[in-house]
Amino acid sequence: MTGFGFGEYQDESQQLALELKCYNNRYLDIGVNIPSSLGLLEPRIRSLLSNHIRRGKVELSLKYRQLQENVAFTVDRDAVKSYAAILHQMAEAGDVDDSVNLSHLLKMEDLVKARRIIDPERIWSTLQPLMISVLVDFENTRVQEGQLTKQNIAENFVVIEAVIDIFKSSSAQLEESIKSTLRERFDQVMGNRIDEDRVLAETAVLLIKFSIEEEIVRLGGHMSAMRNIIEEQGPIGKKLDFLCQELNREINTVGSKSTVYALNSNVVDAKDAIEKIREQLRNVE
Repeated sequence: MTGFGFGEYQDESQQLALELKCYNNRYLDIGVNIPSSLGLLEPRIRSLLSNHIRRGKVELSLKYRQLQENVAFTVDRDAVKSYAAILHQMAEAGDVDDSVNLSHLLKMEDLVKARRIIDPERIWSTLQPLMISVLVDFENTRVQEGQLTKQNIAENFVVIEAVIDIFKSSSAQLEESIKSTLRERFDQVMGNRIDEDRVLAETAVLLIKFSIEEEIVRLGGHMSAMRNIIEEQGPIGKKLDFLCQELNREINTVGSKSTVYALNSNVVDAKDAIEKIREQLRNVE
């Protein structure tokens, strides 16, 4: 399910901008784009995201800027000694009577190094509540989309249940079709020499084989379960997807047993509705 959240924070020393996006995906796939200087915080960021999001391709982008630089300076002692030794050698080689002093060394590069000091713990104390705030906005957008998805799934429930009702009303017609078809074949083959007991026995066997009563009962049970699950809180996508598979199997069985054209047309309608539900379930946790 898609979602979006954005948040900013700024005080006298730092500025943060956080963006969170999510796209449809079968599994949870988290991508984190943060400054390399904050790399130590990535495991915490991933953990917080995985605790709130269970499914989707998630992209988090963090921009961080220090407004007040906290810099530490260090002297490269080995480099200073090397430069001083070279200056002494140059003085001796040129027969120059001059001693090496600090002003000479200050003209050399890379003897003093500056390093920005970043405190990950201090940044996390700001970033964590910002992330939670962004996740709230993010979840609100997903809830809005979820309501539309739920509505669409429910509309397809109505289509399937209407087909099941048609199956129920057509069950007797299907049995009558089996009886009449069998009797016609007996008439064609045996003419006036029909054994009525055999006709009844063969009819009973075919009715048992081609009856759709069991499928109708199971279809009704699956739809009742789906109606209950869609109202549950928490992850329901996998449960509904499994029941869609079971619905599809029962519908296929009805189609393979049916000799009534109108019934076969309804089978196609039900399978189409099931496929639409499964497409929507790709967006559901």
